[in-house]
Amino acid sequence: MVFADFYVLFVLLCGDLFVFVTIPNFKAMTTKIFVADDVSDSGLGPLRSAGFTVEKRPGLAPAELREALKDCEGLIVRSETKVTADLLDAANSLRVIGRAGVGVDNIDVSAATIRGIVVMNAPDGNTITTAEHTIALLISLARSIPQATSSLKAGRWDRKKFIGVELQGKTLGIVGLGRIGRVVASRARAMGMLIVAYDPFIAPEHARDLEIELTSLDEVYARADFLTVHTPLTPETRGLIDREAIGKMKKGARIINCARGGLVDEHALYEAITNGQIAGAALDVFTQEPPPANHELLQLEQVIVTPHLGASTKEAQEGVAFTVAEQMRDYLLTGALHGAVNVPAMGIKEFNLLQPYIELADSLGRFQAQLVNKPVSEVRIEFAGEIVDLDAAPVTRAFLAGLLRDISARVNLVNAFLIAEERGIKVTTTYVRTGGDMAPAIRTEISAGQSRRSLAGTLFGYGEQRREGRITEIDGFYIEATPHGHMLVTRNHDVPGVIGGIGTILGQGGVNISRFHLGRRERGGEAMAVIEVDAPLSRETLQSLRSLEQVISAQPIEL
Repeated sequence: MVFADFYVLFVLLCGDLFVFVTIPNFKAMTTKIFVADDVSDSGLGPLRSAGFTVEKRPGLAPAELREALKDCEGLIVRSETKVTADLLDAANSLRVIGRAGVGVDNIDVSAATIRGIVVMNAPDGNTITTAEHTIALLISLARSIPQATSSLKAGRWDRKKFIGVELQGKTLGIVGLGRIGRVVASRARAMGMLIVAYDPFIAPEHARDLEIELTSLDEVYARADFLTVHTPLTPETRGLIDREAIGKMKKGARIINCARGGLVDEHALYEAITNGQIAGAALDVFTQEPPPANHELLQLEQVIVTPHLGASTKEAQEGVAFTVAEQMRDYLLTGALHGAVNVPAMGIKEFNLLQPYIELADSLGRFQAQLVNKPVSEVRIEFAGEIVDLDAAPVTRAFLAGLLRDISARVNLVNAFLIAEERGIKVTTTYVRTGGDMAPAIRTEISAGQSRRSLAGTLFGYGEQRREGRITEIDGFYIEATPHGHMLVTRNHDVPGVIGGIGTILGQGGVNISRFHLGRRERGGEAMAVIEVDAPLSRETLQSLRSLEQVISAQPIEL
């Protein structure tokens, strides 16, 4: 008997009576899904109704989880379970991981991809509930509601102690205008607050339509009475609200973080509250979760805390669980991909052909994102060579996903065009047929403010040999570099001694150079270097490089 991917309809002849019996397919009946975190039971309905075996055991120790996953094809988690490469090594049957929520920073996506495991998330399920929690903390912070509640329950009537501030007429600074940031702005504006925001990847006209004043990060710090952060946690945003940023804020400002632990330097915040620079803070997330009982911020009366409740509403938990369950069901039964963060929606044969181009485009996008600090308004991508005969849309998506990765936690190969459209970015692709191999496989150009930055790359290797991507051109400078790891891009006047000066400063900063790539347009003009290094550069080292008279610019890149 052959079992299809869908339900099998049997017709049984009982005398003169035909009996129709619908039985779940064999594939579904033998597929096991493990739920490692406290996910809504009702949201798991699509998996159970399709005939999958669903086992839910939250809170297992790592060794127990490794054992439990040995015969599972699907894994569903929230933020508590850390899906590491070591854990994946024990899950030999695992085909798909579903994150019942937005961020996948607790999942080693690269390790999953290498093992052929699809990673899915539910990018929109937490938008409203997280935004509402931010507003709840905003109001609580303004009126000291938790502190007043504790005081009254302790038998005190401290009306004079808890004098609050009105929100109407105050300025709310928002760092990050993704969906959550926009909903927060809408709710705060309804309470009469003025909104200033920083987001380098949103067009000014879109911000104006939302009645939001888009400005520089430093100006947001300087003007905000209340500051709320809504960005992904990346190497660039870790410690974003640090001692230096807090020092730029007005005395008596207040800080809210419902996004990711690590965005706010917790010790710097503690110092600023104790010395009176910051009046208070409301935190739903911490660098270490749960935070230790003796955490210094937990000892301050001016700090309101909640245990990562941003997505904890009945509606949100049911919604994200249902979304992931549906996506996982469809993938395991039919191969259909929805909400995947590491695999484009295409057939496996086509994916294998395009994969090296996808990897190159993703690297080019991440590289470009670190070259600009103004809103991107336009993206142009030109394809040449063999890729002209393929559908290069997934490659375009990969470039956009790389470009927008550190700006939106929701972006992936599936929704990259949508995210770009939301942010007012015009995307144009062209195909160029050439008679030889002179043109790079992928040439990209982005417009940001009044500037344009170009970056090109191609593949090296033929046949069954591993085809690796290389950068071949940056802003008209012909150069060959591998887009990987820690890099430094410098532009300088083409005069003797520059390379030696740069090398000396890097050496003094304890930074080892692995490769040094040079390019110039003409002798004695401008030159460019792409320097591959073994470790990130400190602020002091960067400042020293930029202070060299011959150096025009020095930009660190991390891929």
